[in-house]
Amino acid sequence: MMPPELQPRLARPYIAASISAPSFSAFNGGYSSPERSPNPNANPRSSKNPRFSPSNFVHNNRIAVALVPSAAFLLDLGGAPVLATLVVGLMISYIFDSLGFKSGAFFGVWSSLIAAQIVFFFSSNLISLFNSVPIAIAAALFCAKTTFLIGVWASLQFKWIQIENPTIVLALERLLFACLPITASAMFTWATVSAVGLSNAGYYLMIFSCVFYWLFSIPRVSSFKSKREVGYQGGEAPDDSLILGHLESCIHTLYLVFLPSIFHVASHHSLVYSSKCDLLLLVFIPLLFQLYASTRGALWWVTKNAQSLQRIRVQNGCIILAVVVICLEIRVVFHSFGRYIQVPPPLSYVLVTVTMLGGAFGVGAYLVGMIGDAFSSLAFTALSVLVSAAGAIVIGFPVLLLPIPMISGFYLARFFTKKSLSAYFVFVLLSSLMVVWFVMHNYWDLNIWLAGMSLKSFCKLIVANVILGMAVPGFVFLPPKMRLLTEVCLIAHALLLCYIENHFFNSSNIYFFGLDDDVMYPSYMVVITTVVGLALARRLFVDQHIGPKAFWVLTCLYSSKLVMLFITSTSVLWVTAVLLLAVSPPVLLYKDKSKVGSKMKPWQGYAHAGVVALSTWLCRETIFEVLQWWYGRPPSDGLLLGYSILLIGLACIPIVAFHFSHVQSAKRYLVLVVAMGLLFIMLQPPIQLSWAFRSDLIRAAHHSADDISIYGIMTSKPTWPSWLLLTAVLLTLASVTSIIPVKYMVEMRAFYAVAFGLSLGIYIAAEYFLQSAVLYVLIVVIMVLTSIFAVFTHFPSASSTKLLPGVFALLVALFPVTYLMEGQIRIRNAVEEPVEDKFATLLAIEGARTSLLGLYAAIFMLIALEMKFELTSLMREKVDRSTAQTRSSSASFQPKMRLMQQRRVSTVPTFTIKRLAAEGAWMPFIGNIATVLCFAICLILNIKLTGGSNRSIFFLAPILLLLNQDSDFVAGFKDRQRYFPVIVVISIYLVLAALYATWEEVWHGDAGWGMEIGGSNWFFAVKNLALLILTFPSHILFNRFVWSFVKQMDMMPLLTLPLNLPAIIITDVIQVKILGLLGIIYSLAQYLISRQLHMTGLKYI
Repeated sequence: MMPPELQPRLARPYIAASISAPSFSAFNGGYSSPERSPNPNANPRSSKNPRFSPSNFVHNNRIAVALVPSAAFLLDLGGAPVLATLVVGLMISYIFDSLGFKSGAFFGVWSSLIAAQIVFFFSSNLISLFNSVPIAIAAALFCAKTTFLIGVWASLQFKWIQIENPTIVLALERLLFACLPITASAMFTWATVSAVGLSNAGYYLMIFSCVFYWLFSIPRVSSFKSKREVGYQGGEAPDDSLILGHLESCIHTLYLVFLPSIFHVASHHSLVYSSKCDLLLLVFIPLLFQLYASTRGALWWVTKNAQSLQRIRVQNGCIILAVVVICLEIRVVFHSFGRYIQVPPPLSYVLVTVTMLGGAFGVGAYLVGMIGDAFSSLAFTALSVLVSAAGAIVIGFPVLLLPIPMISGFYLARFFTKKSLSAYFVFVLLSSLMVVWFVMHNYWDLNIWLAGMSLKSFCKLIVANVILGMAVPGFVFLPPKMRLLTEVCLIAHALLLCYIENHFFNSSNIYFFGLDDDVMYPSYMVVITTVVGLALARRLFVDQHIGPKAFWVLTCLYSSKLVMLFITSTSVLWVTAVLLLAVSPPVLLYKDKSKVGSKMKPWQGYAHAGVVALSTWLCRETIFEVLQWWYGRPPSDGLLLGYSILLIGLACIPIVAFHFSHVQSAKRYLVLVVAMGLLFIMLQPPIQLSWAFRSDLIRAAHHSADDISIYGIMTSKPTWPSWLLLTAVLLTLASVTSIIPVKYMVEMRAFYAVAFGLSLGIYIAAEYFLQSAVLYVLIVVIMVLTSIFAVFTHFPSASSTKLLPGVFALLVALFPVTYLMEGQIRIRNAVEEPVEDKFATLLAIEGARTSLLGLYAAIFMLIALEMKFELTSLMREKVDRSTAQTRSSSASFQPKMRLMQQRRVSTVPTFTIKRLAAEGAWMPFIGNIATVLCFAICLILNIKLTGGSNRSIFFLAPILLLLNQDSDFVAGFKDRQRYFPVIVVISIYLVLAALYATWEEVWHGDAGWGMEIGGSNWFFAVKNLALLILTFPSHILFNRFVWSFVKQMDMMPLLTLPLNLPAIIITDVIQVKILGLLGIIYSLAQYLISRQLHMTGLKYI
């Protein structure tokens, strides 16, 4: 049948002739003429082009089939650098899109693709892959073209481009359909050759070329062309409504017909004369496919006359079919199945040719519609009988039983000509007898075992599967009341196929030792049977021959076979099938979103979630084997439980996304389950669940003595504190998702703060202060106080503003107490210890104090961030309220707006903004204290850990951006001066570091350059101090400018700029060089900013 948009309005076998347009009738999918359905909301831009109609791009599915696997292959070639570049770029694009900056998102997507392609050029080693520079360059350009097509596809998703540039959108759509049949087939062939080798590369290219020719070269109506023409000419689509034109269709045909054979000659040039059949097949099979595609309009660019097209099909098809059949005889039948031919040559050649040519001509005549009248039906029946008899003689069927295949062929022809269902079942019965005879004649007497099963058992299964496969087409034509029988036969056939392939594929390496040359059942057979099965199931479901439940079961069974390609296990197929059956119902059984009944009910959602959990438990051994293969050792119970919980959460996503997207609690619990699984995976808390898994495989792996015999008995830190960290994170997620209502209940707020502080405090004390038992209580108290302060600052209560300053003061007071107590108590206990133990104790004290400094730095950073966030939110809300009051004074509120204001006021906590301004004046002061303390502790850590690194100040100074406007602590500090502390601290730190470095050089007598020329140490000091002073003017001027932003003389920064050059060139102290470089940067920045401010002021005037 033709594409949906090109369906003819009358059922006619051929394409109708037309003078002005190709003979494809567009399906009247709700469109009408403009007189009947005017569009008053048409965009004025698009109305300028009457042929353009902005709409969604409707061909995304077929584009995804071509580009998504191609993109995955490119990512595999590029590796982690390309993936990281693409992820970062797409995240930026997503941020732009979420902020409503559509053009920024568009350019972000293209920038990401360009950057990823540039990284691809450097990260993918194509030269070593191809061993040829020209081929590597061509491959790199081809990859760049594929990336460009991905960008074109992404561009079509932006609706604003359709409105602003309609002609560009039409050109991009045409470009995609013109390039993808060539690009996608070549990319898929490259990937396949990389996986399985180059021996059959020409056939791979031929198959992919046919597939993508069918997807893109069959005429399609554009997504963006105006559909108003459907109302004219009886609903026929005009020529310019199609995506592709004559030139693109011609190029696609030439590519389909000639390129596979050219590629075969190029890749097998040394064997081309010995493989003439391959060359002929690669030319004539695409031609035969082209003739079949012409029944769907593929040759519309050649002629629009139906009789001419029919003549082309018949005349050319006979010749092409004869060549293909003869080549298949030589290449396949006599080469691979010669042992089953029981007739000696040359009679065997005649009979095989009669069988194959007669069958091919009969099928071709039926497909092109030549079997219609009585004479053609009689000829078709006679040909069918002749072919059946010849085929039976070839395989050695007894002469006395020869009427059986002849009668079978007669009834098969009668079924096709008369549509007699009883005739088809007679054919099935007689053909089953022939299949049974063939199997018993050739295999029944062989006493061998295959894949743990006798050959006779396999023969029984194969015969049953073949009989079911032959019977299914007859069941399809039964009345709708008998549809259940069709579904049962299809499911039984799929189960038998899965069972046979599972034994053949997963057990063949037992008998063939894993050698690729002796593989009993190749991987491509699994792929082919899966694809064919899914396609047939989909077709039967669309034609309503099977119901949604049978389609669901068949899809799960056929899809589960693909797992065998990745995991070698005899049970993985059935386990995957069970898991797919549990996961897929929300997607496959409840698909009709237009019907209310298609949505799950709450009890159904709970039932499906329970089935998913049960199926995951049934898959426990497969999950265990996968994790053991991935990690190289048996996974712990905590890790296995984490992956199981994660799998349950991911499997429940379709339930929530498709059926309970309006239920916020379902989303929250789903996030909590997924987060719990991830936490179990990362933390792997100690847990004994081997009894729950009830698996001998897991129990044996955990009780294996190999690790002890190889590595000995190893001691490790206790892992029980990970339960506390897991509890703390889950409590936070529960409060963030409002599962714990901390926002509305003060009691729950206090419970969460104390529980979180206790969990995190005990975890930190047990994990990082193992030898400091005295600190346990103090650290737990510190974490509880920090948690209370953070929670009640973010969600204040009526009395929290009076208590929080005291909590912060207690935190600050505990800092020196904890620091000093850690050292004094342990030093006092270590006085009587030996020297070695005393030294180890001093090192432990130093490490514990450093950890305490890091802990307090994180606490003060958290408090400073919280204060900054709260004050910024307060100021923003204050501005919004003042703006709302200004608007209300100029115009009265509408009733709806007043109702919204009432609702908003009713939801505000009792701690109002006015009360916060009165009682929360301590917030800026505490924020500034926390910022300064955090910065000071970080400087101390920098000195202790790195010895005072010069680079660290550039990472530590931005902490001072958290300073707030405070009339007590930082007088005169406003928002415009927020960068001043950062700049001045960097300058002061580098100056002090330069002075210290100079003093250290002089003090230790290492005079550097001055010593080498015979000077004294003081010459070295004076020289570097003088050069240091030369950098001061630029820094002083820039710091004054950053504080005041008052324009100074334009030439003053430029005049001080040369003073920094001697400091960069002559000095021996690295800090002075950095100050000189910063001085140049500051001078240029001040000059440019002052000039920009001046120009802005002139524009304003």
